[in-house]
Amino acid sequence: MFGLTSDTILIKGPRIIDPGRGVDEVGDILVRNGAILASGQISSDDIPEGCRVVEAAGKVASPGFIDIHCHLREPGYEYKETIAAGTRAAARGGFTSICCMPNTDPPIDNSAMVEFILQRARDEGIVRVFPIGCVTKGRKGKELSEMEELAVAGVVAFSDDGDPVEDPNLMRLALTYSSDLGLPVTNHCQDRSLSRDGVMAEGRVATRLGLPGIPSAVEEAMMARDVALAELTGGRIHLAHLSTAGSVPLVKQARERGIPVTAEVCPHHLTITDEWVLGGQSAGTGAGGTFAYDTLTKVYPPLRGQRDVDALVQGLAEGTIDCIATDHAPHELISKLVTYQDAPSGISVLETALGSALQLVHGGHMTLNALVERMTVGPARVLGDSFDYLSTLAPGSTADIVIFDPDLEWVVDPNEFQSMGKNTPLQGATLKGQVIATMVQGRFVYEDGAVV
Repeated sequence: MFGLTSDTILIKGPRIIDPGRGVDEVGDILVRNGAILASGQISSDDIPEGCRVVEAAGKVASPGFIDIHCHLREPGYEYKETIAAGTRAAARGGFTSICCMPNTDPPIDNSAMVEFILQRARDEGIVRVFPIGCVTKGRKGKELSEMEELAVAGVVAFSDDGDPVEDPNLMRLALTYSSDLGLPVTNHCQDRSLSRDGVMAEGRVATRLGLPGIPSAVEEAMMARDVALAELTGGRIHLAHLSTAGSVPLVKQARERGIPVTAEVCPHHLTITDEWVLGGQSAGTGAGGTFAYDTLTKVYPPLRGQRDVDALVQGLAEGTIDCIATDHAPHELISKLVTYQDAPSGISVLETALGSALQLVHGGHMTLNALVERMTVGPARVLGDSFDYLSTLAPGSTADIVIFDPDLEWVVDPNEFQSMGKNTPLQGATLKGQVIATMVQGRFVYEDGAVV
């Protein structure tokens, strides 16, 4: 639905952060015909007459954010989310490119499904959509998908997300084939023989609430196996949604050994803990009215303890963890109005991601430049050279831009979400930092609080 525009737009006076070029300066951005015409200190003589001026002094302008892990639910679960609604949510969150996971119905395990997603995104989407293809047929973990067919059709990675590839020989083959295709494999790191019927992190909170726990070893055991297989095959393994303190040194040690490993972490695993399942824990962010066993806190991997959060924040800040990914998992609210054991896992994240992540900047844990890097260059680097799109603010580049105010406080109201999924434990929380406008290919798709 988005397309080139013949309009000339001057974004005037923002702080320009462009990690790909190492730029951090106050200046202007001139956009024409969907591309960056000039960026930085622009003379008034170079500004065409009649161009639209967008005042952005005191704001930050950066390349559009890239999310390499989200769930758009279509086809099969349109009552939870659609590509149209998901891309509107992405625009409101400052994301100009998103990668959708293949746990749809039917799953994205053949070229026809890839084309369906791409065509749907062209017809109804307002940001770029890149499909991720299945590792195994039907995501059943029995037989490899036609990985080359999927690569030719346009997938940017492979995953059976939601279901781990439990057969180590299948994962070995997948990494071998993907290496030839130049695409990463990302695994849902869950050793089901350890997780069993667990519904939240194992520990004090789970014991107090009488809920079956999920130990950290569930994630770390599967990670260690996949790292070993990546070393064996030379294939690139991407470790999804890290949640434990022990996961960070595993990534760091693998890198030191030269193994092609990358990793992501989600905003909720960086900012909230399993204490929220007890209820009332969101008071520190201005939210109220939460209660114990609140199913809106149920997510996989589960929210864990403060020690885990601290280790993940440090890992992201120092670069051991490559990027932030939302794992946006929208659900219809009625599915959450059940017992904690019966509720589906997932949080709607696209529209709160920036505000949550900026807590790390405001708390002094990392710089704003580093955070922007982890939401732009970082995810693009994970996808590798085969990912032929990376927004930058260099002249001649496609004009995919986000403008945000890092200091603007706002209260999370799920009723205002563009996503069909209103499932967030952050309801009523006050976040600091909000997207003001999002531009895709030179056209504003979100501006002044509304999707354009």
